[in-house]
Parts: sequence; C-alpha cells; structure tokens
Amino acid sequence: MIYSEKVMDHFANPRNVGEIENADGIGEVGNAKCGDIMKMYLKINNGIIEDVKFKTFGCGAAVATSSMATELIKGKSIEEALKLTNKAVIEALDGLPPAKIHCSVLAEEAMKAAIADYYTKQGLDPELYVGKVNHSCDSCEGCH
Repeated sequence: MIYSEKVMDHFANPRNVGEIENADGIGEVGNAKCGDIMKMYLKINNGIIEDVKFKTFGCGAAVATSSMATELIKGKSIEEALKLTNKAVIEALDGLPPAKIHCSVLAEEAMKAAIADYYTKQGLDPELYVGKVNHSCDSCEGCH
C-alpha cells in the first residue's frame, strides 16, 4: 500500500493526541473486533471548538485520519465541524488507499459522536443537530 507524504507525516507526528480533562463532549467509535477504536474529546466555548484531542487504537491510516480531522475542526464552530466529511479528511491527506477509506469514516463519526455527547450534556436532543451516530464495524474490513 502506498501512502501520501501527508498520511505518513500525520501518522509519524500526530497532532492533538491525548485527552481533555472535563471535556465538553467525548465520542468513541469502533470496536476491538474491527481493530480500530477512536476516542475524541472536545472543549467547546460559545459554540466554538477551542480544543480537540484524540486517542486512536488502530493502524497508521486510522491515526493519520484522526489527526487530520482534529486539525480541520479545531477553532471552528460546531456547525462548521458538522460539515466535515470523510471525503474532506481524505482530500486533506492527499488520498488514502481504498482499503483504508473506512478509517476516515471512523474519524468523521468520532467527531460527530463527541458533538452528540456535548448536546446531550446540554440537555438537548443530539439527533436534531447531528443526526444518527452509529458506526457498525460489521460492514468494514478493519485494518488487519
């Protein structure tokens, strides 16, 4: 498999790794069966994502897509972040091999799950803002 320089850079030097204590939103997607688990933490102030961190257990593409996704939403409004698609993450990384596309979907869904958690903590129905957040690894091939 051939990875772009950007994928290799975000894998070797991932941005925004870690946890945020007292995060305003936490989203976790994936499962051990699939082999990829992503957890994203958001610090939100007045509707702006002030800080974002992630922890990813998975292959290099999973780490790189998590890193790039956090870079793309940091400093953005919740509304802007919700427009982030896995295609935008892939484009920002100069592409991914077809077998690794599901990693970018996980990154998008971890971010949406964290925003949904934020709305839940605000006493709001997250489905009104985020839609359904549900990643089933039954359909993905994992990074084995």
